[in-house]
Amino acid sequence: MTISVGDKLPEVKLVKATEAGPEQVSSADYFAGKKVALFSVPGAFTPTCSARHLPGYVDNAAELKAKGVDEIACTAVNDPFVMGAWNKASGSGDITMLADGNGDFAEALGLTMDGSAFGLGQRGQRWSAIVEDGVVTELNVEAPGDFSVSSAEHMLEQL
Repeated sequence: MTISVGDKLPEVKLVKATEAGPEQVSSADYFAGKKVALFSVPGAFTPTCSARHLPGYVDNAAELKAKGVDEIACTAVNDPFVMGAWNKASGSGDITMLADGNGDFAEALGLTMDGSAFGLGQRGQRWSAIVEDGVVTELNVEAPGDFSVSSAEHMLEQL
């Protein structure tokens, strides 16, 4: 079952990529008491994710925060080292990378995809959400192969 607007995020362990190394966090603790612009990509360093998705959130970080977002977070079915390297290469200090290495978060949300045809295995779909105190208030799930409703620009229109 796919998560919907009004649902509380499931309790799952994620790994936050930090300068000091990986830091395990619970989704309940991470999203508690704040408004988070959350987006998911099928994979760090993949073409659309690197050329358009992450850069959109980097370029619009100040505007998102000006509209009441406390944090901007990205999740992907990648390990925290890859997520940290991707943020260092293409991101910014305004983006928190939440590694979902085993895909537990994507699966609990009902937002997985099979990338086996491309050698990627099970991954998370491309989507974005506004999460307030752990509750989804906006959810934007892309159709396979699309990139529009999960963009930072679309999210700005929703805020």
